Amino acid sequence: MKILLLCNKPPYPASEGGPMAMNSIVSGILKAGHQVKVMAVNNEKYKVSEADIPEDYKRKTAIELIDVDLRVRPLKALLNLFTKKSYHVERFISKDFKNRLTEVLEKEQFDVVQLEMLYMVPYVETIREHSKAVIVLRAHNVEHKIWERIAKETKFFAKRWYINHLTKTLRDYELSAIETVDGVAAITRKDAAFFRKYCSKPVIDIPFGVYPEEFTPKSEIEGKPKFYHIGSMNWMPNEEGIRWFIGEVLPKTVEKVPDFVYHLAGRNMPEWLSALKNKHVDVVGEVPDAKEFVFNHDVAIVPLLAGSGIRIKIIESMAMGKTVITTRVGAEGILYDEEVNIIIAENKAKMVEAIRAIDENPAIAVRIGQAARKLVEENYDNRKIIARLLMFYEEIKPGSKISFL
Repeated sequence: MKILLLCNKPPYPASEGGPMAMNSIVSGILKAGHQVKVMAVNNEKYKVSEADIPEDYKRKTAIELIDVDLRVRPLKALLNLFTKKSYHVERFISKDFKNRLTEVLEKEQFDVVQLEMLYMVPYVETIREHSKAVIVLRAHNVEHKIWERIAKETKFFAKRWYINHLTKTLRDYELSAIETVDGVAAITRKDAAFFRKYCSKPVIDIPFGVYPEEFTPKSEIEGKPKFYHIGSMNWMPNEEGIRWFIGEVLPKTVEKVPDFVYHLAGRNMPEWLSALKNKHVDVVGEVPDAKEFVFNHDVAIVPLLAGSGIRIKIIESMAMGKTVITTRVGAEGILYDEEVNIIIAENKAKMVEAIRAIDENPAIAVRIGQAARKLVEENYDNRKIIARLLMFYEEIKPGSKISFL
């Protein structure tokens, strides 16, 4: 098969959640012996130069980066209040992207066009006009659910009112958009169940996959456990979760574990965090090798209060044999067994207790980390996941009698 991926940001380099999820699809399809072409929005927050992409990757994917200005324009944001359109989605509509997509579709024939995230759905009409390809929406999240949770956590009335407006228009767009494609590949079973409830099209769950052999596990702990978090901080749920942990959980934690240190790695650290002066928080920032950072630490604390989809950094930590302490929101989409291969801490008291227990008895983390690695090997091997996706492509083609409904 020949597959065109339309991405809301470049899948290479795979240095944060979205690109990592996209790149796992790209690499999986290529390894399965199929052809892939990538067209990606290139924007100021995740700017990539084609010169920095390896020649082998460019050759295999024929990747094209189209500059799209996604900066929030105050006037446009204000005027959007008087429309029913989603401002989140409107920012991704680009004449340059549409024109180049038209040229590609008129020149090449594709069996499948996969839209990586909701924000690429505005190009469905162009695809229909110039191609007979099956169109699949790869839903990394139920997008409006993220903003619903953020709105609930927002205390300032005017800001909460505006976020609620954005959430409603995004929800309306999302529920209409899923009817315009031929199939939806959600990233979790929970998200797939949501889409099946509101969508008449075939839906499947296709989680994020890894190649376990590429992750060297290290569950053993030498000395005191090292607690960490790694993730891009320009994703609002990550920042809000870390803010909550530092403000609410950390003071109680140091009462129980006086020498506790939380090591924070990731791109785009906000100014308030970079300027933080707290001996219990080590702001590492962006690291040259994420796997090396995780290998040299022991227990991931992922204090997510909002979000949808699957936490890729959690899957990767588990692949490296690490224990993960997170909320139920953080663990959404993962086929976990509580206290067996992950620790669920739904509130600050439980999170403090989990940290204290592991600090006093590191063997807990060793046992859970080893079980986490086994879970990844059994359920998140990318070869198995891509095989299901390719079958889904075949079965939603016109004339197929098999349905994933």
